[in-house]
Amino acid sequence: MILNPVGSTATVHEGPSANASNDPAAMQDRFLKLLVAQLNNQDPMNPLDNAQMTTQMAQINTVTGIQTLNLTMQTMAEQFATMQQIQGISMIGRSVLTEGDRLAVSDQGEGSGAFELAGAATDVKVEVVTPGGLVVDTLALGAQDKGRHDFQWDASKYSGDTSDLRFRVTASSKDSAVAATPLMQSQVVATGSANGQFTLTLGGGETVNYANVRGVL
Repeated sequence: MILNPVGSTATVHEGPSANASNDPAAMQDRFLKLLVAQLNNQDPMNPLDNAQMTTQMAQINTVTGIQTLNLTMQTMAEQFATMQQIQGISMIGRSVLTEGDRLAVSDQGEGSGAFELAGAATDVKVEVVTPGGLVVDTLALGAQDKGRHDFQWDASKYSGDTSDLRFRVTASSKDSAVAATPLMQSQVVATGSANGQFTLTLGGGETVNYANVRGVL
């Protein structure tokens, strides 16, 4: 930083050592020392104008204010990330809903899943299918309102491998189709972070951002 008002016979340079710290308080202290040196060395016949001094004071206050704000925001972001990780530990062992079509089947032989309708539908159908697309069973759910809906399916009668079963949802209202988003139920087995985002590792091996979780069961 150079302070050199018009008519002044002294120029004060901030040395390399003064730039070593970006601490707002240190910057303001250096600025005040430079300003005092400038005032002491100004031309008595052409003193520093009050408006010019006010402008310089406002500039340093703006710079230090922005740096203080940046430091505060950085500290808040670090605290928030720590709180997320602590809260995330409580998610381990719980079940969440994320976008996907894998059917969850319990040890008691009950299959479950969910879906979200973009609008009200007069006819909703859920098909349980194998990975190859073979229909195992069909659930007729009738009319459903807009929003999220759960369903259950008795998997005890199915003799095949239930771990790979999928489901698909078809919804319509009169003569038009209604968009349906399948939601799969998964258990959280671990938590972590990636690119500054809080993540969940699910029982099926997927890793999803916590922001993409549609519901906690």
